[in-house]
Amino acid sequence: MAEKALLFVAPAQAVTPFFPLFKEAGITVGMVDSLPAALAAIRKSPPAVVFSQAKIGIYTAEALLAETHKEPGFPPVIVFTDRGTAAEAARCLELGARDYWLEPLTWEKIQAVLPREPAAAAAASPAPAAAPAVAPSDVAGKGFAIVGEHPLILRVLALARQVAKSKATVLISGESGTGKEMFARYLHASSDRADGPFVAINCAALPEHLLESELFGHEKGAFTGAIARKLGKFELASGGSILLDEISEMDLGLQAKLLRVLQESEFDRVGGTETVHVDVRVLATTNRRLEDAVAEGRFRQDLYYRLNVIPLKLPALRDRGEDVPRLALFFVEKFRKAYNLPRLAFSADAREWLLAHDWPGNVRELQNLMERAVLLAGAGPIRKAHFLLDGEDWQDEAGPDAEAAGAEAEDDTGEGEAFDAVAAARLFDGEVAAGAGEVVPLEVMERHMIIKSLDRTEGNRTQAAQLLGISVRTLRNKLNEYRKLGIDVP
Repeated sequence: MAEKALLFVAPAQAVTPFFPLFKEAGITVGMVDSLPAALAAIRKSPPAVVFSQAKIGIYTAEALLAETHKEPGFPPVIVFTDRGTAAEAARCLELGARDYWLEPLTWEKIQAVLPREPAAAAAASPAPAAAPAVAPSDVAGKGFAIVGEHPLILRVLALARQVAKSKATVLISGESGTGKEMFARYLHASSDRADGPFVAINCAALPEHLLESELFGHEKGAFTGAIARKLGKFELASGGSILLDEISEMDLGLQAKLLRVLQESEFDRVGGTETVHVDVRVLATTNRRLEDAVAEGRFRQDLYYRLNVIPLKLPALRDRGEDVPRLALFFVEKFRKAYNLPRLAFSADAREWLLAHDWPGNVRELQNLMERAVLLAGAGPIRKAHFLLDGEDWQDEAGPDAEAAGAEAEDDTGEGEAFDAVAAARLFDGEVAAGAGEVVPLEVMERHMIIKSLDRTEGNRTQAAQLLGISVRTLRNKLNEYRKLGIDVP
């Protein structure tokens, strides 16, 4: 039954318009209106998807979702309602709902979540072995990818998709580097305003008087240097979306003017007398707890409530588990294509470090680290050493000292290996320093053989070290000692 069955926990009138379409598609539909009936139907013959109205009498979808964690193999649940709230959507998604819809239901939306026929699924997707390592949620044609499969990020993404087409103000919070601006752009690209402008401004980057002019514009002569009328960001964003980045840093005086824009969609330019009307959706980000700023009197409570209509709280990267290597691979692919490099993989020690690191800089730190690793790894694989962590010295693997990456076997202690003069002499077919037949001090023999090895290898230190049976680091140290003594060496 599962592949061709749906269960609706809803009044009959919500579903009956779709019965002819279900019949034509060969789909069996069950209908119940209480929690016990829903659980009994699911246990008897699990459907492919459960569609549940948020509330029917004393029944709530949240009660059904609470049961999903108690029974293995519980089918996915989609909640729908005609009077949704952001708080209810957040609770349902937290409890494990696949999605949260606002009515009316449409056949297109229902079709989109139905399991595909095995043959169709096989034709639409490659074999598992050929599947990409990363599956980003992308807005078609817009290029805004949200990469991740951890439940924490999937819940935020589901809520973002649900509210994207509304005009509601969204407050995106999270630690620095978690991708707040990316989510703001994703919301805009997923909305009906996608073809309109997206304008972003950092509220912490400008002092109050300049920020007011940037946001709302000014008239000619409004202040010294105002030689012409200037349109503000709100006017430029009309018909689209505006992102107020780091909203917590906005001065209290300017917050009152922003509140008027949010409530009335109008404002006055600096030095102006005419009221300007705009149609713009406001998205705001903060890496601070605005509740604390309100309690301390640094942020207006009425503005906070007006901004916090739809709250999106982004999780820290350290809490996203296996999303770390997924994101790392995504960035590696991005940068290796940008720099025209071959495909790269991670060594075991690099992957282990990625999963163990605390990521105080979150996704931004990971992105920067992957660009560095791609540039240093060359042909790969990417090793922990390529992350160039604080306190670690980089040993060039691609320069004249090492033509083949990974050919060096350096002594990490820096002590080097003992020089074997007899072995070196054998390597050079019995050649010895000038004055053969005489007893030559070991350091003289050592210096002669090092210089001779470099001459034989045309200055390639890796090959010279291999001939001598020492590490490249030891060879470098010896050459530095000779230079300090004033001896001319390659």
